[in-house]
Amino acid sequence: MGAYLLSFLDKILDFDVGEVVDRLCFLVRRFVDEAKVNGVVLGMSGGVDSTTTAYLCVKALGKDKVKVLFMPESETFNPEDFEDVKNAANNLGLDVVKTDISNVYRAFLETIPFSDPKNFKVNGNLKSRIRMATLYYFANKFGLLVTGSSNKTELLTGYYTKWGDEASDMLPLGSLYKTQVKKLASYLNIPKKIIDKTPTAGLWVGQTDEDELGVKYEVLDQILYGLVDLKLNPELVAEKLKISFEVVEKVKGMVEASMHKRCMPPILEIF
Repeated sequence: MGAYLLSFLDKILDFDVGEVVDRLCFLVRRFVDEAKVNGVVLGMSGGVDSTTTAYLCVKALGKDKVKVLFMPESETFNPEDFEDVKNAANNLGLDVVKTDISNVYRAFLETIPFSDPKNFKVNGNLKSRIRMATLYYFANKFGLLVTGSSNKTELLTGYYTKWGDEASDMLPLGSLYKTQVKKLASYLNIPKKIIDKTPTAGLWVGQTDEDELGVKYEVLDQILYGLVDLKLNPELVAEKLKISFEVVEKVKGMVEASMHKRCMPPILEIF
């Protein structure tokens, strides 16, 4: 990486992590109090985002007001992920509700006449939406809010399932880039194994975030920072980061193409 790229990363990570954690905890508490609910529920995957979200929620609300679900599906189930979830939950004093979605997933594919077992992306999105429905069923039953784990990098690039993993009542990490989330995770003493784990949505076998996105998070965050936070044009971002213009244009295209994911459905005014 060139000097500019390192300086961009320095800017992204130049914040008081303790103050950010305190602010997020305050906002989570206020949101839950104003909603007059019993607490929150979230899905834990064993990744850094969901684990950081769980740690924040427990710090903000106390363990009695936080429930966590682990929702594996047999095609992509990794026992190591479950162990990571259990260990993190144990550190927080939480019980893990394991809810296997395999039967629901298979029943859905067997029921609809146009299902396609080989369409990994469409079927992966289905798994994400089944998990969303499971979380909301649990939340409705016990009077809880669903807390999502999407970060700013995912939200800006549209790297999530619409009405799936981002569907929630609040997103504590939504204003933090992936590299910033890792800084929070270290501050919160989340196991290094989880922080360093290769990011994956676990929607199909062998899938990783950075393979799908086509760029590493450390670089992606800096491109987004240049385009969105600094409002620089793509040519200048490419020049400052000493990377190809095509890569920056690709990221810009992802942001533009996913705009519909970040908005409520438009009402088409006719009068």
